[in-house]
Amino acid sequence: MTETKQRSFPTIEFTDSEAGALEFPSSTSRAYNYYKPAKLRATMYEDVTVDVQPDPERHLSQGWIYGFGDGPGGYPKEWTAAKSSNWHAFLDPNEEWNQTIYRNNSAIVRQVDLGLQNAKRARAYDAWNPAWLTFIERNLGAWMHAENGLALHVFTSIQRSGPTNMINTAVAVNAAHKMRFAQDLALFNLDLSEADVPFDGAAHQEVWKSAPEWQPTREAVERLTAVGDWCELLFATNIVFEQLVGSLFRTELVMQIAARNGDYITPTIVGTGDLGYTRNLFRLLTRDAEYGEANKALFGEWMATWVPRCLDAAHALQPIWSQPAEKSVTFASSLDAAKQKFRSLLEDLGLDSPKELDQ
Repeated sequence: MTETKQRSFPTIEFTDSEAGALEFPSSTSRAYNYYKPAKLRATMYEDVTVDVQPDPERHLSQGWIYGFGDGPGGYPKEWTAAKSSNWHAFLDPNEEWNQTIYRNNSAIVRQVDLGLQNAKRARAYDAWNPAWLTFIERNLGAWMHAENGLALHVFTSIQRSGPTNMINTAVAVNAAHKMRFAQDLALFNLDLSEADVPFDGAAHQEVWKSAPEWQPTREAVERLTAVGDWCELLFATNIVFEQLVGSLFRTELVMQIAARNGDYITPTIVGTGDLGYTRNLFRLLTRDAEYGEANKALFGEWMATWVPRCLDAAHALQPIWSQPAEKSVTFASSLDAAKQKFRSLLEDLGLDSPKELDQ
């Protein structure tokens, strides 16, 4: 009988060079202190977004460890003409990330769904006059296409283009909000189509494709999708288009006249532009000690392109102000309000108002 040979294994020897071996004052702390938080204490949002995205200027001494076959590696700053001495200084004031975006959106969806259920249960649509139903089927339905286009082909397309995780997370959240809003409008349209009221749920398709009053808006949205510079795309969409066209239609028209037409449902669905993080980002760029003046000049060039296009789209929408039966505002007053909000935003960013606003 042959004895089984005993196998021997090398003894494990700890050298204190393995990860986690070093003890220091905050070794047992679960809070990070490798960055300066916006306030006295770091928030969960900062802990899960700051420095998650690598940057050779901060972490990778050997440069990017991966790249594209036909271009630079990682997240190149050359993807925009705007410059910053510290892109990482931007923190989203909304503080939305994976957990909070689901929580916030689910709360909004529950609110909208509850409102629509109550409207159907109370047969609220029966009290709407035919002119208002036509306004909703044509114009709110057409706006659904604008929101969906911006969500899928503007914000989603650039949510990986920013040089920091904080910027990309904010843009991705912006895309999610736009998609949810477009979906809310689609469900609203479906509810009205199934209600016992004269409502054509398919009318919005032809309106978006061929109605003269909506074609400049459609053109502006489609031109936005063709912009390659992620920062210009964000500026042209949230700073210019949302203020001169989006806010004009949603806030200065729909929100103002819905109740006068017996509609208390639409104002609970119609959303607003995500201006909070955009304002903070571009304020950071215009106040940058090194590149602030160059950025202001660049943004002026962008406005010279996009302000005339958006004003053309705004003026083309004028006929829809006369469609509702009860009209509490005029197009002139609505446009003046939108322009004033745009001027106030530009002043906050330290930018000069374009001459087109005074024409």
